[in-house]
Amino acid sequence: MTSHERIARIGRQNGATLINDWSKANIFADDGFAFDPAWFKQIAANPGTVLTYQNRPVLAHVRNGSQATALRDGNLPPDMKILRAEDRISIANDELRKRETPFVLPLREDTARAIEQASYNGAYKGVTDLLTKYLWPKWAFFLTKMAASVGLTPNMVTGIGFLFCVTATLCFWTGQYWAGMATGLISMVLDTVDGKLARCTITSSKLGNIFDHGIDLVHPPIWWWAWASGLDDYGTPLSDEIIDTGLILIVGIYVLQRLIEGAFIAKFNMHIHVWRPIDSQFRLITARRNPNMLLLFVFLCIGRPDWGFIALAAWTLASCLFHVVRLVQASVAALGGRQVESWLAG
Repeated sequence: MTSHERIARIGRQNGATLINDWSKANIFADDGFAFDPAWFKQIAANPGTVLTYQNRPVLAHVRNGSQATALRDGNLPPDMKILRAEDRISIANDELRKRETPFVLPLREDTARAIEQASYNGAYKGVTDLLTKYLWPKWAFFLTKMAASVGLTPNMVTGIGFLFCVTATLCFWTGQYWAGMATGLISMVLDTVDGKLARCTITSSKLGNIFDHGIDLVHPPIWWWAWASGLDDYGTPLSDEIIDTGLILIVGIYVLQRLIEGAFIAKFNMHIHVWRPIDSQFRLITARRNPNMLLLFVFLCIGRPDWGFIALAAWTLASCLFHVVRLVQASVAALGGRQVESWLAG
């Protein structure tokens, strides 16, 4: 897309309409630059602020006509607060659970690849699981770039990922664990790609968010149920009592853990994974889909998917207990008059 269209999309995502009349605008953007959408939110929330790159105004939120006139003439109004991109200013991004230095780069042929990489990096969550954080990035970058180049929308990618998700479920159900791992892996990577594609192309939507997160919310316990159901066909059966107990633990605690996370957000207006550094570190391995799949993969490699199912139940319980303790600790801190806020905010 052109820089002009990209800025227009960023504006629309933030409730602003792009116009070309200086006299009617209060936020100004130079389309000779590419900048992280996080900068638009930062500038929009702070009237009287201008973002510069090598003393050239890139993005500004003016308070009056004199400031607008100065910017139109290429000058920096003396009564505006200047944020220099060269100072590598760090800001909190609550949506992506990270503290980041958003990029600002002049849009030229020789900077195109750097902008492409910076845009992708900026779309990545800071607090997530270890596979998404350390293994997926290069794969997802290639797939995101390919999807954008052929015109796939984020919802199309989500739909393709859903088909692989269903295929993985059927494979697990019939004890074809290696095929399930392969198709599940594709599904998991595409689950990263759709979000990155939406953020990089500024095409996020409420419907897409519901579609993506709805699948993410529902399918993991179905995978674990299917895994347990396939043990007989694979040749490593467990007793009905063990399977029933394991599924009650896994599914019940999965729901409970989601409720705990929701309660933390409702009470403290932030995710439980970003309260203190230990919470962000534990998010790398907590009993969510990707770490759970890694756990099952390890036991599958030694030919004991049944042990993997038991280990999954135990790890789900341990992770839930950790989060229960953290919710109680945060609540006690709040009752004691201490402010409970994200460590990323500092």
